[in-house]
Amino acid sequence: MGSSSVPEHRRHLVAAVALILAVAAAVAPLGEARRQAVRLRVYMHDIVGGAGQTSVVVVKGPGPANPSMSPGNNFGDTVIIDDVVTEGPSLASREVGRAQGTYMLASMARPVFIVDITVVLTDGPYNGSTILIAGRDDTSEEVRELAVVGGSGMLRRASGHVLWRTAKVESKLHAVLELDVHASVPAAAVAPSGSGSHGHPFLVTSASE
Repeated sequence: MGSSSVPEHRRHLVAAVALILAVAAAVAPLGEARRQAVRLRVYMHDIVGGAGQTSVVVVKGPGPANPSMSPGNNFGDTVIIDDVVTEGPSLASREVGRAQGTYMLASMARPVFIVDITVVLTDGPYNGSTILIAGRDDTSEEVRELAVVGGSGMLRRASGHVLWRTAKVESKLHAVLELDVHASVPAAAVAPSGSGSHGHPFLVTSASE
């Protein structure tokens, strides 16, 4: 009797595990369906000196000097920013927020920065909300992918990615970065006022993806 009960016990265990896996597989798509897509395209102006400066070196790295960059750029250089964020690539276009945080030169040989910023939106459909962006920025590549790791307000618990691109270089002191945000938030989050993109060109609608 003892020997015959072992296979029976195992059959019950296998059935229970299969049931748990089936329930998990059914629930996961429901969880995804409860998330709402967020698409934004904004422009960040990093001005390292002169009039309107928005970024400052707070730690001068001990080196060595990075051979892929102009002289004076050392491994470990850390910059803190309060960059203007606009709806278009021109600094004269409407300001819709600020990008606040840091970036650090984190490669000894390549122009690679580790980025950790919070974009504070001050205009448009997500006014008052923030989105957190972190990741590796290899400026030798045309398009870089960084992670959306959180947010607040209507963007609370945001997750996804940002296609990060140098849109143009206005001068040796002023670079314009395009942030193309592909993210989602729980559907329970408050929908943006006027959920369409009318009057808010930086809100990308699903039809334009």
